[in-house]
Amino acid sequence: MKHDCHYHPGDPAKWHCGECQTHYCSRCMPDADTRQRRALCPHCSKAMRYLGAATEVVPFWNRIGAFFRYPFHSDPLIVIAICTLVPVIAPANLIGLIIGLVLALALFKYTYAVINYTAEGHLKPPPVSVAFTGSGFDIVILQLLVFVLMGALVTTAAMLGGPILMLLALAFVVLALPASIMVLAMERSVGAAVNPMNLALLISRIGSPYFLLYGYLILMVFASGAAQDFAVNHFPFWVSQPLAGFLNSTFTLILFHMLGYLLFQYQEELGFAADLQDDTEGQDLSQRDRSARFDADIDMNLKDGNFDRVQTMLKEALKRDRDNSLRIGQLYQLLTARNDTTELYRYHPRLLGWLADRNDGDGMATLLGSLQRAEPEFRLEDPELSVRCARTLYHRGQFKPALRLLQDFHKRFPDSEQLAPAYLLVAQTLANGLNQWEKATAFLTFIQKRCGNHPLHEQIATYLAQAEKREPLKGPKANFAVQD
Repeated sequence: MKHDCHYHPGDPAKWHCGECQTHYCSRCMPDADTRQRRALCPHCSKAMRYLGAATEVVPFWNRIGAFFRYPFHSDPLIVIAICTLVPVIAPANLIGLIIGLVLALALFKYTYAVINYTAEGHLKPPPVSVAFTGSGFDIVILQLLVFVLMGALVTTAAMLGGPILMLLALAFVVLALPASIMVLAMERSVGAAVNPMNLALLISRIGSPYFLLYGYLILMVFASGAAQDFAVNHFPFWVSQPLAGFLNSTFTLILFHMLGYLLFQYQEELGFAADLQDDTEGQDLSQRDRSARFDADIDMNLKDGNFDRVQTMLKEALKRDRDNSLRIGQLYQLLTARNDTTELYRYHPRLLGWLADRNDGDGMATLLGSLQRAEPEFRLEDPELSVRCARTLYHRGQFKPALRLLQDFHKRFPDSEQLAPAYLLVAQTLANGLNQWEKATAFLTFIQKRCGNHPLHEQIATYLAQAEKREPLKGPKANFAVQD
């Protein structure tokens, strides 16, 4: 059974908590150790079971084309070429016979490695060295023992129960042969590969797809036989021998790759976990972004409706890092959604600064409206922030909120360096935004008289000339002024 993440429907689950009976995807568990298959449930802190790629594997019946392309990768092609062509050119004596036997063993070993490699999540073939180096040649002897024991089972059934029992035993052996090959490849145990209960259990856990695969395997065997027969009957011996060997090896690799993929697809039912090794790699714990765990907890608590918990988490995070823009933005979205004017008022300097950094004049106007409804006498106490917010509002066409922020600025902040930029912004808002030229001229005149030592003073004449002609107030570029 395939499971989706509880919190992200449509995303395949990677972890399962037996205590909470909850499935989690990779986004929910950014701090999980996928290499060591270890993770703790975010809710109960109990160890969870790793599901690997069990919930995201493409069914084998949708990968038929990929199975047929598998032997034509460079590594299997080299193995097939060596094991097929070398015996052809080897001398026809004892040495040639030994060479042919060794290469047959290497090819046999490689095909069984394909099962293991695929079951572990490698959709690309194993390297050439697997066929000719290292241990694993004993698999040939083990497979021969399995065939001998299966033959003995059929013979014993014939001796004890006659033809009917023999046919039943033979039918079971033939049906269970793919399962036996899979078990032998994974466990390297003759006993497990011939144990009827073990084989029946594997078949039952996979279910009907096992029989679908079995049908494919039968078709593959017949196709391989027909292709080899055609090669033998239509080509000379020196061509048909290597061609038949090539076809036999190619179809065998396809068959064993399909068996390995069936194990990989049904890993959860069979009690193990594997990932797609060629595409994804587990992260080391030291390389993970620690903040990702916090974000995942925020996401899950929001989806569980634990809004108070999320709010507390964000406030605690801002105590540790008061200027963290990500957390400020998350808190703003939560408080706005909850219409929590008390907390909006408490955090308004940081929230307004965050909105100003984002040039979000519309969001700022909405927030200021909420604050002023809760506190009709609301005023910003920071002159620099007041000008920043008013500038953001001005550029978004929110003229009246901008003017409200800068109202009586000279009385509230008489000694501020922001006085000239603030009232120039007021003048531009009145002239360019509201078409109130007389009032704009009054504010420009006030700046000219009051802020004689400010660098902006030298530009006021230009603005006054523009106001007299009722042209948009666009003075020379300056760090202190608001420019259109």
